[in-house]
Amino acid sequence: MSPQNNAITLAITGASGAPYAVRLLECLLQQKQQVHLLMSSAARVVFATELNWQLPAAPKAMGDALREHFQVGPEQLQIYGKEQWFSPVASGSAAPKRMVICPCSTGSLSAIAQGASDTLLERAADVVIKERGQLIVVPREMPLSAIHLENMLKLAQLGVTVMPAAPGFYHQPQSIDDLVDFVVARILDHLQLSQELQPRWGYDQSAATREES
Repeated sequence: MSPQNNAITLAITGASGAPYAVRLLECLLQQKQQVHLLMSSAARVVFATELNWQLPAAPKAMGDALREHFQVGPEQLQIYGKEQWFSPVASGSAAPKRMVICPCSTGSLSAIAQGASDTLLERAADVVIKERGQLIVVPREMPLSAIHLENMLKLAQLGVTVMPAAPGFYHQPQSIDDLVDFVVARILDHLQLSQELQPRWGYDQSAATREES
């Protein structure tokens, strides 16, 4: 079996939405996925702002802190700096075939749409696109300008899945965690990974219909 089969690249950028990233990472690790993590400098600022979580800037120290927090080993969670060009995610011969950018800033969205590849995160996304892999981007921005929409359309036309962080309310969420889980559950669905974070549409309704009949 190829080592890429259960491997996934998770990139976290500086858009608001750190809770989505943490919950997704937690779920991926729980499902024994091998996660290659890329985190921008702006993302660390957002983590400190939204989660009061101060992560070290150095990739090794950050990796140690995250592995301790999630209680996993280096074989399951690897962290790379923005210029570690010899990391697996930089090459089509070694990179995982799946990648999620959550949350995805509009700056990262633009760079990826233009094929900039100035950072390892951008290069990793470029690799997944050129290798015809699965790339999911989770933008968190409002309102959206024509520039943002054009970049999303360009990526969608290349086969990228654009999943804005827009939780639904039909499941009657009772907490912020419920809203976070809604978005993470949809990402896991698209990765074809099992999830019990949210009931699937129609299941509860079908049960209610049977009870009423």
